[in-house]
Amino acid sequence: MLIDSPINLLSMDRNAMESYFCDLGEKRFRAKQLLQWIYQRNVIDFAKMTDLSKSLRKKLSDEACLAMPIIVSQQLSADGTCKWLLELKDGNCIETVYIPEKDRGTLCVSSQVGCGLNCTFCATARQGYNRNLDVDEIIAQVWIANNALESIGVGGYFDNRPQDDLETGDFSLTDQRRPVTNVVMMGMGEPLLNFESVVAAMNLMMDDFSFGLSKRRVTLSTAGVVPAIDRLAESCPVSLAVSLHAPNDELRNKLVPINKKYPIEQLLAACLRYVGENKRQRITFEYVMLKGINDSPSHARELAKLLEDVPSKVNLIPFNPFEGVHLERSDSRTIDRFRDILLGQGIFTIMRRTRGEDIDAACGQLAGDFHDRTKRSVHMKQQKVVFS
Repeated sequence: MLIDSPINLLSMDRNAMESYFCDLGEKRFRAKQLLQWIYQRNVIDFAKMTDLSKSLRKKLSDEACLAMPIIVSQQLSADGTCKWLLELKDGNCIETVYIPEKDRGTLCVSSQVGCGLNCTFCATARQGYNRNLDVDEIIAQVWIANNALESIGVGGYFDNRPQDDLETGDFSLTDQRRPVTNVVMMGMGEPLLNFESVVAAMNLMMDDFSFGLSKRRVTLSTAGVVPAIDRLAESCPVSLAVSLHAPNDELRNKLVPINKKYPIEQLLAACLRYVGENKRQRITFEYVMLKGINDSPSHARELAKLLEDVPSKVNLIPFNPFEGVHLERSDSRTIDRFRDILLGQGIFTIMRRTRGEDIDAACGQLAGDFHDRTKRSVHMKQQKVVFS
């Protein structure tokens, strides 16, 4: 019997999908088969899932769907970075970015339509906020990237198994290499303000019958939602990155206003709890370099002092300008000096190379296309933050 609203199976993790098949009167292992077809074979047509019975394929076609966002545009940077503008089921659009390296391919995934925070240096913040993304809208970004990159020959997809294995569905993730090897929840939005959907999607990314990513290859970046950091440690302890950007509360209050609610002392305490007894884990602290604002030698020394007892890695990020913002990027000499001070104090520090700037795909430049329900975009255009 047909139902009015087909169930989007992309919204289900393995446990939910097993329950779904049991409700259909099917064996639980059907969930594993379906996950493999979707995420390891890029097949979203039930009719092509040849190890499922014809009657089950018909039932799935009638009652369920595998609905993906629509690719509105695809831009390829001169440095190989690729950006997609994806239209969601309600007409809003988000952006997703793929960054290729010699030994990995990192996908920057969005978690919200816009962002509810008000970070001064971020293009997404100036666009305002509409809503959280659903699980299917988050996981679909990884599926779309892998599929699109395979089509255009970026990153490569290699599958040398016999045709018999393809027909029977007898395959595993170790048989294949995909363009996306790492995922960072670092796109549009604050992931920890969409906790349930983000955690469900990350667990699906790490499922052996899905993308099979390890915890160290999935990173969540937060501006510092302290209670949710503790929840994440208990439910899904992936790699953690913190958007710090200032060595003291006075400056961070201006750059990252959520600091007023969760100041640096509370944030670092949460980071230490997150690491716990794991001596090998480090928290990545992201620090955008803003000319004349947070880039002086005194700021560097203060940052080194702040992090001296935290297992950490500092990622210095050259500011990426966007329309309507009056901030400037620190020059390379200033960034080098800042890095050298941190290294001299024993703080492991790297400088992130700007990627995708020619297509507005660099860190902090993602904007999407959506209706701002908060009216923050108007406020931000009128606002001028004064740094003394």
